[in-house]
Amino acid sequence: MGLRPNLIVLLIDDLRFDEFGAGGHPYMQTPHIDRLAHEGALFTNAFHTTPLCSPNRASILTGQYASRHGIIDNVGRDAASHRLANYMRVLQQLGYETAHIGKWHMGNDASPRPGYDTWLSFRGQGQLVDPEFFEDGALRPVPGYVTDLLNARAVAFIEKPHDRPFALFVAHKAVHPDLFQAQDGTIDLTSLGGYLPAARHGDLYRGCYFPPRPNVLPPEAVVRHKPAWREAFALKASERSQLLLRSVHAGTQEEMRCRAAMMASVDEGVGMLLAALAHQGMLEHTCIVFLGDNGYFFGEHALGPERRFAYEEGIRSPFLMRYPPLIAPGTVVPELALALDIAPTYIELAGGTPGPHIQGRSLLPLLSGLAQDWRTSFLIEYYSESAMPWLIGMTYKAVRTTRYKLIHWVHHNDCDEIYDLEQDPYELQNHIGNPAYQEVRDGLYHELARLVAASVGL
Repeated sequence: MGLRPNLIVLLIDDLRFDEFGAGGHPYMQTPHIDRLAHEGALFTNAFHTTPLCSPNRASILTGQYASRHGIIDNVGRDAASHRLANYMRVLQQLGYETAHIGKWHMGNDASPRPGYDTWLSFRGQGQLVDPEFFEDGALRPVPGYVTDLLNARAVAFIEKPHDRPFALFVAHKAVHPDLFQAQDGTIDLTSLGGYLPAARHGDLYRGCYFPPRPNVLPPEAVVRHKPAWREAFALKASERSQLLLRSVHAGTQEEMRCRAAMMASVDEGVGMLLAALAHQGMLEHTCIVFLGDNGYFFGEHALGPERRFAYEEGIRSPFLMRYPPLIAPGTVVPELALALDIAPTYIELAGGTPGPHIQGRSLLPLLSGLAQDWRTSFLIEYYSESAMPWLIGMTYKAVRTTRYKLIHWVHHNDCDEIYDLEQDPYELQNHIGNPAYQEVRDGLYHELARLVAASVGL
């Protein structure tokens, strides 16, 4: 079979597509993350199919839509997450040493899941300072800042002796704030935390400015083209909801600055990881994928701190891939790539064949220039849950193509949305009732029906 690569995934919590230097952030400095883009591939059209923590993490690990793997929300689905068709189990069978280090968040149970030789995690959302880690067979408190602690453990795993190729999944809590979550997925509004950079980065980027996108609008302007949001925005204005929004400085420059400062520790860890791989002589035969677990809104479409919705800021992902034997430095990939594609790509790199249950596609033909009939559309799905009190009833199914997007609101009649992303990249003009888009509309509804049926295997 020849030399098989080590396989690493670096997953950042809630990271937007533009929250790193090479992704266009106006002031954030991420030299080590940017190195992955400069020495590998930058995917400019990478997406999440369910832009929410637990479902998307399961999609990354299984290569499946949420409607197939069953982790459809952030409720504590501990038992289901022990039975996932996780690609790490396939890699174990192919002779790989496997490791998970960091946030799991498919249920609040921190105990090891099947498929891992090395396991370190924490309950639920975890804590930014002095977290409890489940490692070495027990849950115990560990002093320190969580990003630094996870960085150190990832490096220690790389530096220990390996007699076979390894697959490492590093899942940071950053840039998620401390929010204390109940078993049913709701947020405890009496025990709110917030964003907290490492102490050494506390004043980083003080006074810097993140320019708002043209679609940062007040609710009354949004509902004229997005009527499904009328009731949700009214509920969001309640005193109870505002308590949560204030705790994370939602939509403010301080929120954006704190997130950027939290990323400084993540970037340091990427640099440490690259240095450790180089020192071990492994860097050039290690494949590294860097991405977020969902998007995030900074007030676009009057949304924040949401990430759940099918507008571009919610579904787009940073997506970098470095693997010198296959990827030339500075490669830019414009085709539609999905978080679902990681599992089949890594199985194929390990010498295996992705099973028929996997709905993502290996990125290897795309990177080698041999891809045929690459996807031109994908499904986006969200199942309403109670984590945020104003979002109940906001279930949707959506389809995004290379040019258009249709959002079908399951519980709202006559509120669907169609956008022409070529003419309107900020999704300001809803064409659902525009006669000039009748043919487009009919085609999008047909494609959505096809994708929904395929997602559950009908």
